[in-house]
Parts: sequence; structure tokens; C-alpha cells
Amino acid sequence: MPKQVPEQHNGELQDALREACEALGLQAAPAFVSKAVQLWETFNVRFGAMLVLLDDNCTLCLPNGERIKLNAATMRVLFEVADLAAASPATVSRCGMVYVTPDDMGWRPYVR
Repeated sequence: MPKQVPEQHNGELQDALREACEALGLQAAPAFVSKAVQLWETFNVRFGAMLVLLDDNCTLCLPNGERIKLNAATMRVLFEVADLAAASPATVSRCGMVYVTPDDMGWRPYVR
């Protein structure tokens, strides 16, 4: 994995990316891993920036100013939240809700 990946991400995310690439017979390019980690960091830390994913525009603006146009037919976004106490009715109405306890499923099915 690339050396520029932040230390806190040297764990489950990189393992999941590596396993997914190996399962498909692909070699993870450093640029791919860096972009995936950058998106993960944006998704994990900046929920407000991701609200744009719920509108019809589907363009994600990264902190570095880069804009990524997402294709709803080929990409799905999973929001993992502890609770919905701060979610607005508009946000909740645009998402499907699934409750899964960590003991029941874990994280691996989400990366397959």
C-alpha cells in the first residue's frame, strides 16, 4: 500500500481493499488506494459534505477542491451512523434504512 496513506487508515479499510482486489485478480494501484482512502476520510469525517450525494446532482466536492461526478447506476453509498438524532427529515426520507448489529454481520459483506 502507498506510503502516503495516513497511519490511522492502516487497518480494516486497506485490508478490505486488498482482499477485494485479490478476489477479482486485480493489483491495487497506489492511486486507486489513495483515492479510496481520501473518499473514506471524507465520508467518515465530513457527513455534511456528503449530503450533496442525496440530491439529483450527485457530485461530491472533496476538501482539496476536486469534484467527483458519481454514477448512481454503478455506485452505492453506505452511511454508517450510531443514531439519527441529528439527521433532518429530508435526509432520512432520501435514504433506505437498514439496522444490522455488528454481531450479526460485521463489515466484510459491505465490501463484496
